[in-house]
Amino acid sequence: MKYVPSIAFDEMSGSAKGVTAAKSRGRKYIRNRGYGGLTRTAYQSSVKSVFKQLSQAWHSLTNAQILAWNAAANTAQGKSVLGTKAKISGANLFMRLNYWVVFCGGNIMQNPPALTGVDAPASAAVAISSSAMTFTLSAIPESVANLKLVICASEGQSNGITKAYSKAAAFGAPQTPVTTAINIKADYDAKYGAPTEAKPKVFFKYFYVNTTTGEKSGDVLLEGKLA
Repeated sequence: MKYVPSIAFDEMSGSAKGVTAAKSRGRKYIRNRGYGGLTRTAYQSSVKSVFKQLSQAWHSLTNAQILAWNAAANTAQGKSVLGTKAKISGANLFMRLNYWVVFCGGNIMQNPPALTGVDAPASAAVAISSSAMTFTLSAIPESVANLKLVICASEGQSNGITKAYSKAAAFGAPQTPVTTAINIKADYDAKYGAPTEAKPKVFFKYFYVNTTTGEKSGDVLLEGKLA
């Protein structure tokens, strides 16, 4: 909650005890101090660990390798948080590609790979019950030798929630693409706990990763509900 302060606090800023004094659009106000969440999941910890490895690996590259990554970045494009295309640096490309290589169990690439692109996965179906949760692709590419399927999901959501794809995070290990049902219940429950009648909806997004280049396909969105 925000409070408009008296003139006594005219030049006050910063935090003290349980309140924060701030200024926005010429108006000064006092609000309850926010401390942020301190809880870190195992997945968040593993992500930070991978990026720490990659940061150290980047600083250990030779000048020639860094120049090669910078040159590769000139022909690659990323996406900003607004969804518009943006130029990326060699370090950024190194991090993006190597993250998925390491996530899928590979070794850090010191030299940039030849990028070929990855097609998005086919449609899929999920079945959720009190005793099972399965994910089934309708089709897979002719060759899946260098492909892994990464499935992300949200925690259970109430019926009133219509879109929660932004809350979907990876859980479990990357999967080899198959057209048979993949049992994901144990991994899902370990991360979020089982969906309930009060929160029966689960929002999924899934994509392919090329394990040799680190390239990621576009996301495919999917919604499931406890039967």
